[in-house]
Amino acid sequence: MKTTAAWQALTEYRLSFGDTRMCELFATEPDRFERLSLRAAGLFLDYSKNRIDDRGLGLLGNLARERGVEQARAAMFGGQRINTTENRAVLHVALRNRGEQAMEVDGQDVMPAVREVLARMGSFVEAVREGAWRGYAGETITDVVNIGIGGSDLGPAMVCQALQGCAHPRLTMHFVSNIDGDHLAGVLGRVDPARTLFVIASKTFTTIETMTNAASARSWFLANGGSEAAIARHFVAVSTNAERVADFGIDLANMFGFWDWVGGRYSLWSAVGLPIALQVGFAGFEALLQGAHDMDRHFVDAPLEANMPVILAMLGVWYRGFCGAGSLSVAPYAQALARLPAYLQQLEMESNGKSVTCSGAPVTTPTCPVIWGEPGTNGQHAFFQLLHQGTDLIPVDFIVPLRAGHGLPGHHRLLLANCIAQSKALMVGKCADEVRAELGASGLSGEALEALVPHRVFPGNRPSNTLLLPDLSPRSIGALIALYEHKVFVQSVIWDINAFDQWGVELGKQIASRIGAELAGEAEGQHDASSQGLIALARQALNGQD
Repeated sequence: MKTTAAWQALTEYRLSFGDTRMCELFATEPDRFERLSLRAAGLFLDYSKNRIDDRGLGLLGNLARERGVEQARAAMFGGQRINTTENRAVLHVALRNRGEQAMEVDGQDVMPAVREVLARMGSFVEAVREGAWRGYAGETITDVVNIGIGGSDLGPAMVCQALQGCAHPRLTMHFVSNIDGDHLAGVLGRVDPARTLFVIASKTFTTIETMTNAASARSWFLANGGSEAAIARHFVAVSTNAERVADFGIDLANMFGFWDWVGGRYSLWSAVGLPIALQVGFAGFEALLQGAHDMDRHFVDAPLEANMPVILAMLGVWYRGFCGAGSLSVAPYAQALARLPAYLQQLEMESNGKSVTCSGAPVTTPTCPVIWGEPGTNGQHAFFQLLHQGTDLIPVDFIVPLRAGHGLPGHHRLLLANCIAQSKALMVGKCADEVRAELGASGLSGEALEALVPHRVFPGNRPSNTLLLPDLSPRSIGALIALYEHKVFVQSVIWDINAFDQWGVELGKQIASRIGAELAGEAEGQHDASSQGLIALARQALNGQD
């Protein structure tokens, strides 16, 4: 790819652009903010604080066209089998299609099946929320425990936390994913079996972490007042494996399915989002779908130069491929979005953390950066030191709602002020002369002053995007998630990698299965000296030996 005309043009541009400072760009472009910002699906993106000018943005647009972003987008929305290693279509956008438009896979409209599952979800959700669905003792449900992992956990957990302000007053959501028994035990210790509903989310009903936790939850339920007959009132499944679901004891009327064209990390829009719907109501879940659909329509209809997902994607390609940035920090200025960085870690790094092209050849450019972050303002008192004065260039995505969901006076004003201030501080920095003036005004002088100067210089010229949400409503959160989904897809097209498989998670799982048998004394294996030594120590601990 490095030999293509568009890539070569960007390489030359990078050399000529050099270390041009963003402050200089703002000084010579008084309309820079107006030109380099846009609205879509209710969101506002300011991308003016980036180390690039109009020429560079135009060259990124040329690269997107050269790499076939528009054609790839049409292929995805057209239900083509773009997940080539698994021979599957990628049509999670159909799950949130709010119009009457047909969406097809292999010539068959999938929308009737999607609407049928949504209707069943709606009926079930309202029965639980209104109190018609009761446990074995005749009491209403107060706690919902979702048992899943990966996409069956991160998405619903993140959205439920984000939308806590819309939660049903009687229902509390819990999420269990880790095979570490402390995770499940901590939840079971807080709930009443007679008033708890378990949602077991596993497409195949064979995922080892999920089914281990599900089996333990089932045993706990039976040991604490539940019966085999009552399992059907307290366990429901999100799966496609009817036989295993029935064997577990779940009534197939309470199995909510989805399809092989729905990838795990893109599945919260499907029945995997059942906990979200239980928390915010089915109307709220439909609003989440609507927000995502709004972003889908923008992604499809807007020209590349005014397309929010494309702009975010191409800026990411610019920093990763031409500026040496190995990571991206996500800083949501909303405590409710605390799980967003973790969700985006899976979305981006499981999708684009690849080193071979779609044809199987080695990639010739860097691909996905490391995604990391924490909510502001907490991050300001932790890793922002690195962002401001560290040796690496680390772009930042600031995300903040304009309106708060609480009524505490003064808090949101300070939150907004900090978010805006951090993006400005990263850009403008503080030079040595400014530091000297500041220290002089405080009474320092001479050698004492000069000794402090280099420690208090901020290099600045560090890029960021700022995303403004109108609020933390289902519709806004839906648009935000869809924005990042499409960003990831565009970048995969640029890098010529398959964003929809995840073979990298398989090897460790296969080896863990064999080692698990060895730890149980059911098999013996040959390993490197390190692994063999660790297995011996683990076996001793499991057997109660010193």
